[in-house]
Amino acid sequence: MRIFGLAGWSGSGKTTLLIRLLPVLVGRGITVSTVKHAHHAFDVDQPGKDSWRHREAGAHEVLVSSARRWALMHEHRGAAEPGLDELVRHMSPVDLVLVEGFKTHPHPKLEIHRQALGKPLLCRDDPFIVAVASDAPLGTLPVPRLSLDDAAGIAEFILAHCHLKAA
Repeated sequence: MRIFGLAGWSGSGKTTLLIRLLPVLVGRGITVSTVKHAHHAFDVDQPGKDSWRHREAGAHEVLVSSARRWALMHEHRGAAEPGLDELVRHMSPVDLVLVEGFKTHPHPKLEIHRQALGKPLLCRDDPFIVAVASDAPLGTLPVPRLSLDDAAGIAEFILAHCHLKAA
């Protein structure tokens, strides 16, 4: 499985771009999964639900299944948060895993940059950023600049960088 990330400041449009990239990549015959690093208060479960009650009672893992999908919740119970490599090992094999977050992990990333945010570019300090997608010209960069509005072009860049062939 190839891993490719989206990096950028909060509000830069990482999720928006990822949602635009998915149908383009899938439409080209690429199987894609995603990993999203969430803030510490994130929870997929709801108080009062049976699965929540299982976890609160001490279950190490709770798997919820239906005819449409299944989800496995694993409680850290004091253990360190797993890294990206460990999490990806739990996933079914696909052609490409797109990662949002895990910005310090050493995997290739596309920086998402919005000029209106007024934030500095990350690509100057992160050797794993291989290109920048921006909504404005940026002058000289150490990596290629792509148009943030060109999801198809960005998808092609990712496929080429990851050595994946569209079907």
